[in-house]
Amino acid sequence: MTKEEYRIKYKNLRAKLSDEDVEELSLQIANNVLKQHIWEYSNYHIFLPISNNKEIDTEYILHILQGRDKSIIVPKVIKGSPNLAHILLQDNTVLKLSNFGVPEPVSGIEIQPSQIEVVLVPLLVYDEIGNRIGYGGGYYDRFLKQCNPKAIFIGLSFFEAEERIPSEEIDIPLHFCITPKGIISF
Repeated sequence: MTKEEYRIKYKNLRAKLSDEDVEELSLQIANNVLKQHIWEYSNYHIFLPISNNKEIDTEYILHILQGRDKSIIVPKVIKGSPNLAHILLQDNTVLKLSNFGVPEPVSGIEIQPSQIEVVLVPLLVYDEIGNRIGYGGGYYDRFLKQCNPKAIFIGLSFFEAEERIPSEEIDIPLHFCITPKGIISF
């Protein structure tokens, strides 16, 4: 299968999930995040979900991070650029839906990728060696390449791994993926 065929397959699989399925599976993923050995770090980057695409509801994970007094950083697409800005999420941060349907901060304190220690990465599909396929914009691959070489990249997925998916040299692999069933290490 091509990357685009995988995208279609997994968008269709997500579309079949009920809202209740999304909530229950998201809670299971959050419970498994709690089991991951990542809590000695301070700066965590997390995506905010496109609810119309039935993405993982990261609100549960946000509550965990807030409860552990971690710095939470969220992405914002830079208009006219193929890159993301990374904004510190604070109590007074105003979020607005982007053209992609992503809740994004209107403004805030920008954090450099080199300061981020753990990245929770959105994806559509991943494989047994940590390759991932997203929506195809390349935003996360460009961002992950800018991160500190010691940063930990953790995918979040409702589904289990494919054996192998297409990957390119520019694709940045994950270190882990967390699903409702557990934690996969690559």
